[in-house]
Amino acid sequence: MSKTRGLLFLLSATAIAFGQDADRIKALEEAVHNAQVSADNAWMLTSAALVLLMTGPGLALFYGGLVRRKNVLGTMMHSYILMAVATMVWAIVGYSLAFGGEGPVIGNFQYAFMNGVGMEPQGSIPHLTFMVYQLMFAVITPALISGAFAERMKFSAMVLFTVLWSLIVYYPLAHMVWGTGGLLNAYSDGAIPCFDFAGGTVVHISSGVSALVCALYLGKRHGYPHEPMKPHNLVLSVIGACLLWVGWFGFNAGSALASSGQASSAFVATHFAAAAATVAWLLAEWLRNGKPSMLGGITGGVAGLVAITPASGFVRPMPAILIGLAAGLVCFFMVVVVKQKMGYDDSLDAFGVHGIGGTAGALLTGVFATNLVADPGGERLFGLVDGNAGQIGYQALGCVIAWALAIVGTLIILKICDLAVGVRVTREHEIQGLDLSMHGEEGYSFES
Repeated sequence: MSKTRGLLFLLSATAIAFGQDADRIKALEEAVHNAQVSADNAWMLTSAALVLLMTGPGLALFYGGLVRRKNVLGTMMHSYILMAVATMVWAIVGYSLAFGGEGPVIGNFQYAFMNGVGMEPQGSIPHLTFMVYQLMFAVITPALISGAFAERMKFSAMVLFTVLWSLIVYYPLAHMVWGTGGLLNAYSDGAIPCFDFAGGTVVHISSGVSALVCALYLGKRHGYPHEPMKPHNLVLSVIGACLLWVGWFGFNAGSALASSGQASSAFVATHFAAAAATVAWLLAEWLRNGKPSMLGGITGGVAGLVAITPASGFVRPMPAILIGLAAGLVCFFMVVVVKQKMGYDDSLDAFGVHGIGGTAGALLTGVFATNLVADPGGERLFGLVDGNAGQIGYQALGCVIAWALAIVGTLIILKICDLAVGVRVTREHEIQGLDLSMHGEEGYSFES
């Protein structure tokens, strides 16, 4: 009898101990999960702030310093006002069209007016965090286009153009690449598997190609190319370029949507590519002109950042350097040689850097993307280095679709804007400068 009692006591004690251990394990697992969620959310909010930093002050200073003194405020206004206008459109309907529903081309209205967007998890972060992070991409993308029509587009036309362009070009393309069931979403069944980690097609090809269409539609600035139109303040542009470089870590590494190893890989790839493109551009310029310039250095750096964007979460460090080197050389040739021969007036080289750099980066993603970075331990073959040569074709098809949507959509939008408000300022206003003619103020006052 005593032996039976002893056995029962031992079993009871074991059960109690086991139950306590199970509770401790469960509590520990919950603590680890909560810590990861907090870390991911903190990183994503920081990344959202970094991407907003890219628009204002980054792009505002970068573009503002590159124009003539009489247009500095008008140019910076393009970036600043879009932080407000693009946000309003996004909140009302943009986020829903980009990420709502499961259609191949465009979303639906399930998230219109922020309906259903709250604290519920979206992956490992709150839905609100995911929404506001994606908003920052919708802010900067149309701002990039302004580099092509700087110094000659009406402010009212620019605002109307941005709203329509977001609705007709950006939101559909964002849904196609990143939305559930999107036509170009590499992770959707039946889609064209086009890899775009952080926006090579969605952001840079769309904005860069649209920029070229705008430049051709508006025509050249009065006096171009015979009158000197040099940057009025390269110091501003250097500061802006450095802010863009820093902000780009949120742009690319943040696209991992978690504080993960893939985010670290994208961070490193971004920095390496920017450095390589800077060196490549400066070497090409040095050989061609006999002197390396600060303007060339910052333009090359941005070209590298653009080109690595679609590949950043899929490639290893050394291929990132190769992508940067290629981007620096290709964009240099486009801006310095092709643009001069063709004679179009892309004021701040939005097409030469973003359109061409984005296309080159998207194609090279098909070469260097690897499951060693994108899916460690997985069986899926990503790019040519994994033995999947066909991925280059898918990347090219994605580029063609992005180019076509940008060209057709932008032409339609410009026609609408021209009929509604007129797109180009008068000759008198252009000569006077957009700061005074459009905004009634000056960027610099030399009165004592």
